[in-house]
Amino acid sequence: MLVVGCYRRISIHQTVKESRAMSKVVLITGASSGMGREAALQLAAQGHRVYAGARRLDRMADLEEHGITPVELDVSKSEDNERAVKQVIDSEGRVDVLINNAGFGLYGPVEDVSLEDARYQFEVNLFGLAHLTQLVLPHMREQGGGRIVNISSMGGRVFTPFGAWYHATKHALEGWSDCLRFETKPFNIDVVLIEPGGVRTEFAEVMGTQIIGSSPDSAYKSQLEPFQRMMQDPRMATRGTDAKVLAEVYVEAATADKPRRRYVKGYLARPALMVRKWLGDGVYEAMMRRALR
Repeated sequence: MLVVGCYRRISIHQTVKESRAMSKVVLITGASSGMGREAALQLAAQGHRVYAGARRLDRMADLEEHGITPVELDVSKSEDNERAVKQVIDSEGRVDVLINNAGFGLYGPVEDVSLEDARYQFEVNLFGLAHLTQLVLPHMREQGGGRIVNISSMGGRVFTPFGAWYHATKHALEGWSDCLRFETKPFNIDVVLIEPGGVRTEFAEVMGTQIIGSSPDSAYKSQLEPFQRMMQDPRMATRGTDAKVLAEVYVEAATADKPRRRYVKGYLARPALMVRKWLGDGVYEAMMRRALR
């Protein structure tokens, strides 16, 4: 009986140890709402140790109930990036997955959008995540592997009207990620891209408001007005894919033994990519103009 009892205690101890070894340490940005928040919840539910970053801690306070550690993090600020990575390393001794989810869409005519605003778009959508990636890579190399999951968009391969600066950041992220994947492969570090389509978040509503605010007297008014109406149409929100569905893709990209290089998911993503790829730019652009009419 004593031998059996001892065996059972060892088995339980080994099970806990193995379970902890299988769980991953994940740092995810832009986790206060939408896909980032849902992904953080799903990863924590699977037993992973999740650090959820966003600019406003108050919007993530309830995540602690799910075993998630909120981290104040504005990816456009170098000191925030450095502090966040240090917090994860000091607490866990490693970082297995970085999910670069933070981002926003700046929409408006190229002529009207200030270069200052355009630079900030790049700071958040590209340079901020690039700095955060640079900070975690040495730790991933030292520990023998890791994974970078970059949230791009179907807009990284197609375009929508008045989104020049937003699409520029996502097209840049696509090429940047492909190069990074090649560089980090020898170190057992995977680089994965996720290209969401339309999702049920406040993105479209905010986009429409930003256009209204930035170009009230624009020379492009006749083109802007139908685009704004389309973005603010309540039906747009219902057509999008639920954020929880996209979060499932985040989880797969972060935890699969052999992840894909790219994941495409969400409303209109695959059809839009296929039209441009197989029918060409002329047909794709004609469809965009027809949609605005």
